[in-house]
Amino acid sequence: MGADRLPGVVLRDHVRQVPLDHDDPDGERLEVYGREVVAAGREHERLPWLVYLQGGPGCPAPRPLGRESWLSRALDDYRVLLLDQRGTGRSTPANRQTLPLRGGPREQARYLGHFRADAIVRDAELFRRDLAGDGTPWSVLGQSFGGFTAVAYLSRAPEGLREAFVTGGLPGIDAGAEDVYRAAYPRVARKNAQHYARYPADIEAARRIAARLREHTVRLPGGGLLTAEAFQALGLMLGSGTGSHTLHHLISEAWVTGPAGPELADAFLHAVEGHLSHAATPLFAVLHESIYGQRSVDPRPTGWAAARVREAFPEFDADASLAGDGPLYFTGEMIYPWLFDTDPALRPLKETAQALAERADWPDLYDAGQLAANEVPAAAAVYFDDMYVDTVHSLRTAERIRGLRTWVTNEWEHDGLRVSDGAVLDRLIKTVRGEL
Repeated sequence: MGADRLPGVVLRDHVRQVPLDHDDPDGERLEVYGREVVAAGREHERLPWLVYLQGGPGCPAPRPLGRESWLSRALDDYRVLLLDQRGTGRSTPANRQTLPLRGGPREQARYLGHFRADAIVRDAELFRRDLAGDGTPWSVLGQSFGGFTAVAYLSRAPEGLREAFVTGGLPGIDAGAEDVYRAAYPRVARKNAQHYARYPADIEAARRIAARLREHTVRLPGGGLLTAEAFQALGLMLGSGTGSHTLHHLISEAWVTGPAGPELADAFLHAVEGHLSHAATPLFAVLHESIYGQRSVDPRPTGWAAARVREAFPEFDADASLAGDGPLYFTGEMIYPWLFDTDPALRPLKETAQALAERADWPDLYDAGQLAANEVPAAAAVYFDDMYVDTVHSLRTAERIRGLRTWVTNEWEHDGLRVSDGAVLDRLIKTVRGEL
């Protein structure tokens, strides 16, 4: 197999044919892609494997440009597999262009029902047997939703794991979708309050933009509709270390004056589209609430839980904010049904998303008994007041995973793994090894 060489690293491609439904191994198959990364000069060494599970759902693994970020620390000890989870990246794609091959919305929804963490774990196990050897366990690093998948791995295939590292991704194993969002909105409100305390001029600036969007139809360069609610969705960035600053710069450069007076600048609209479009990650929106579905926790449909729970938090109502003099609150990692009207990449998948929202009785993802008996060395970074994953839910789960060592920190936000230059991963490795 040929190899690509980038500064400090050697890359190799791996593709596996996997069953769509692992319980039907002779049925339909799809491709899953993984990118092997090894430090230059060490490609012929017998190094232990570390498989990286990306956040999401529906996001491909990072594309390395060299020996950088957390990957540099990982390559000190491991041969890394960056897994493009099914439906993403170079794995068999699932998007508005390919899903019609499945049939109508109901058929598409049945197909996507096989794209959750349980299937990803079983895909990873096929890679492990081929790459590491059937009797050789490997290590797993899960970021955000990848951490959810790592906990599913500990539940379903612990014999495949040598050790497990989780960053910002200990799920509430007994929390349903409504529980997740009832805990999330207050956290997002706190992030908004912190942002406006840091940048008080943004209160009036955000209100002015939202008022413009209420009074005029505004299209993004790619044809998407920028509504006040879509503008609020820029709050997704408030959960990262630099997100508040990025949002401030975006808001502060929103306007230009043309022949007809002030209008939203093309540069602003282009930047907003880059933050809001799901063209590259449609499964993030389509599958989002399904990752919380478990029949033993709540057998009902998830039913657009984020939209339903939002009604209990009137501070996020754009019209109420504009009618008064309070700040416009941005939302966070919530997916709403209107998104499938405003985003051209998602519009063709509206009925498919609705069918998934109506699905009841999702299979369980986690095994509390297996986690209580866990023997796999494991460590998790829990970011205090993480905007995306509830700290209380994470710590409750940590107590239920035997032997898991937890590091709670407010030094980093949810993107700590990526921006800490390897420090977060180094701490978790040393924790598992008993060096801390």
